[in-house]
Amino acid sequence: MNINFEYYKIFYHVAKASSISAAARELCISQPAVSQAIKALEQAIGIELFIRTKKGVSLTNAGELLYSHVAAGYESISLGEQQLSQLLHMETGEIRIGASDMTLQFYLLPYLEHFHQLYPGIKVHVTNAPTPSTINHLLSGNIDFGIVTSPLPADPHMEIKQAREIEDIFIAGPRFSYLQGKTLDYHELDELPIICLEHDTSTRAYVDTFLSHEGVTLQPEFELSTSDMIAQFVMRNLGIGSIMADFAQSYIDRGDLFRLQFKKPIPKRHMCIISDRRRGMSVAANKLMELL
Repeated sequence: MNINFEYYKIFYHVAKASSISAAARELCISQPAVSQAIKALEQAIGIELFIRTKKGVSLTNAGELLYSHVAAGYESISLGEQQLSQLLHMETGEIRIGASDMTLQFYLLPYLEHFHQLYPGIKVHVTNAPTPSTINHLLSGNIDFGIVTSPLPADPHMEIKQAREIEDIFIAGPRFSYLQGKTLDYHELDELPIICLEHDTSTRAYVDTFLSHEGVTLQPEFELSTSDMIAQFVMRNLGIGSIMADFAQSYIDRGDLFRLQFKKPIPKRHMCIISDRRRGMSVAANKLMELL
């Protein structure tokens, strides 16, 4: 049977209210329109669904059977519409983001704070991982988008938007004060104890690639998992730290550490927002992307 869904909607409200007039008020239509819809449904099905009484209407046995199915379907559809409305009005939803320590601390956190103030009902899940892992999470569909650092591999499925500029530097503590104010050559790093990130980070790969073009290969004394720890190791005079400038700036401003100067600075790069062209994002994720 090819029956107009509107008939079932009217049937549901009449059965629930046991009243044609109450259903008409609920649906904001006239009583004759409700009566005509019920009559058309009964004719299409070929069986009486209601018994008219002095107080209103009551369901027949056939009407009870039909109502048990229509109620489940209609209420499920209504719930779906309600939840969609909540999503569209940012009352509920979920966002999955991938970010490294660097991008989280020096880019994403203030935006997340502002976003949460605007839309407190939205749940935000952050997967904290270095850039290569974040890219894998994105292309595997585990996150909506990622905040990563360049350079990035070429991938036709990945959309890349530059977010902000960053700079890689070398820093030192009092033990190496004889280097302060000097303009150095990168080959001089061969004679110094080096502290840097582990190999599985985009920052380490970028610095290594740049230095290889200068004919230098780092032989680090310490390889650490976080940039914060690099600054702590340098504070204790354990070596020269290769670090992103933002992580070191507060130490430099206080005079605890200083920045080494080289004849040729390491070219600046970018924090980037990456998304997967093959997949759409939730309403909430798109709204946060707009904010970013």
